[in-house]
Amino acid sequence: MSKRIQAKYKLDRRMGENIWGRSKSPVNSRDYGPGQHGQRRKGKLSDFGVQLRAKQKLKGYYGNILEKQFRRYYDEAVRRKGDTSENLIGILECRLDAVVYRSMFVPTVFSARQFVNHGHVLVNGKRCNIPSRMIKAGDVVEIREKSRTIPMVLQAGQSNERDLPEYLSVDGAKATFVRVPTLDEVPYPVVMEPNLVVEFYSR
Repeated sequence: MSKRIQAKYKLDRRMGENIWGRSKSPVNSRDYGPGQHGQRRKGKLSDFGVQLRAKQKLKGYYGNILEKQFRRYYDEAVRRKGDTSENLIGILECRLDAVVYRSMFVPTVFSARQFVNHGHVLVNGKRCNIPSRMIKAGDVVEIREKSRTIPMVLQAGQSNERDLPEYLSVDGAKATFVRVPTLDEVPYPVVMEPNLVVEFYSR
């Protein structure tokens, strides 16, 4: 299991955007960067800087994905037929922790990873504790019976911070992955630019 080595909301402030669309994000009240030099005037980013920023934002959005693993996702997206940027988004959204988060079983993508790691999730009726497992169309992801009364789960179910995407069919504590989504279908709170991520890696 990879560890988150810095405060998760520091990414929000570094990017200057509320990446996860959360009401408690500090960028809502402090729209400048973290640290003692955060309020300095920022210069114009180079093309490389713009591409790097897009990559950091997309990679950071999905929680604890390491650079080596994220690069593997990119390589797989290139290998597949079709638009590479669309393929990359599709691969990221097929991760088990992403499906758990999108299904609104937990409040954050970070808690989704922890939730899966602790064995609270079943995939097609079998327990799975691997957050990076790839979910296929038709797979059923559900919360274990004993885990459905966890306060975090109850809190997430009552939250209105996120919308349920059309590529998931959710019935209570059970979600069916209908299809691999396109970029337009993914309910990102901010604009993601996977085309810039492709440019970054194809330099």
